[in-house]
Amino acid sequence: MAKKIRHSGTLAEGHVIIWNIKSSQTLFKEGYFGKPLGIFKPKDFEFEAPLILDMIEAYYLTQENKLTTHSGADQKKVSMKKIEEICRAQYGDFDEKYLVYSHLRKKGYIVTPGIKFGCVFAVYERGPGIDHAPYLVDVLKPGDKLTALGIVLTGRLATTVKKQFIIAISDKRKETVDFLSFDWWRA
Repeated sequence: MAKKIRHSGTLAEGHVIIWNIKSSQTLFKEGYFGKPLGIFKPKDFEFEAPLILDMIEAYYLTQENKLTTHSGADQKKVSMKKIEEICRAQYGDFDEKYLVYSHLRKKGYIVTPGIKFGCVFAVYERGPGIDHAPYLVDVLKPGDKLTALGIVLTGRLATTVKKQFIIAISDKRKETVDFLSFDWWRA
C-alpha cells in the first residue's frame, strides 16, 4: 500500500514552492529538503517561510509519495511525467544525476546542489547549518572521459574548501552507482 501524500507544492519558474509553513518546516526537518525563502542558513526548524525545492528534490519527493505538485491559477495537478520533463530540461544527464541523488538520499545523506562549489552535489552527513558538507560529488557515466586536468581542478577546489572530492559513476542501464574518492596530501 502506498504511503499517503502529505505535502503539496506549486510549480513556479523551475522550482516547487511549499506555501504551507507547517509542511515547509516538516519537509525541512525530515531531510533538509529545499531552502526556506529568505533565510540563508536556517539554524532550526521553526522558520516562518515557504520552502523552495529544486526540481530534483521535487521529483524525488514525488517518487517517494511525499509530494504532489500543482500549477497555474486553477492549481491543476502536475503529472510525474511533466515533472520529469522539467528535470530533463534543467539537468543534463538527468537519469544519471538522479540515480546518484536518490542513492545518496536512501543511504541517509543530505544532498544539495553543488553549483557554488563547481560540482553537481554537495553532500552532508547531518545537514546544512549543523555541519559543513564534507563531500563534493561530480557525476559521470561509464565511458565518460576523465582527464588529469579535470581531476586536479576539481580536487584543488575541494581541498581549498576542506571537502573530499568524489566522482560518482552512474550506470542507469544497470541501476548502479560506483564512487571514486580522492584524497590530497603532502609528502
